[in-house]
Amino acid sequence: MILAAGRGERMRPLTDNTPKPLLTVGGKSLIVWHLERLASAGFTEVIINHAHLGSQIESALGNGSQWGLSVQYSPEPTALETAGGIAQALPLLGYSPFVVVNGDTYTEFDFSTIRHALVAPSLAHLIMADNPVQHTEGDFAYQNGQLLVTGAPKLTFSGVGVYQPSLFANIERGQPAKLAPILRVAIEQHLVSASHYQGVWHDIGTPKRLADLDQQLTARA
Repeated sequence: MILAAGRGERMRPLTDNTPKPLLTVGGKSLIVWHLERLASAGFTEVIINHAHLGSQIESALGNGSQWGLSVQYSPEPTALETAGGIAQALPLLGYSPFVVVNGDTYTEFDFSTIRHALVAPSLAHLIMADNPVQHTEGDFAYQNGQLLVTGAPKLTFSGVGVYQPSLFANIERGQPAKLAPILRVAIEQHLVSASHYQGVWHDIGTPKRLADLDQQLTARA
């Protein structure tokens, strides 16, 4: 599942007329970079949620066949936050563990490495990244492949994770719900494993970050 429902307030005015995942870096939209990497990792089915200007996302991506994917959409009248959006899409996601990635990030993470990362009894396996300059305090402590709410070192959640559907079972469909509180409960119960990814990852939170990444990718190309 690619999360693509956010309004992108910090990216305005760019997102006034374009949904954030369709913003372009290195000649491709952010969400297309994800689709290409998911396809190359062997994934075949992708669910995309959307709210703000969602029809543009459907028009741009279609059914996903150009990437060898089957893409379905989970529209939200208003954005339901991360956990709420996932819960809304559960009928499409099915009963097996599934991978989720934030549509407003850029990463060169190899998604094939996460396909079998979730091992029972864990409810989630998160990919953690080094703390960026705009988030130096990190999110969760990472120790020996597990996450802790407190401790050190703290790393930043990359937005890439694999989840058991049961993690979202108590969320009422159609209601907004944030992911962080749900994860904290599971982490306190020692039910969240993790990996430390030290490759390329960018949280595209401002127009400047988008422009800087575009310049980097264009120069590298």
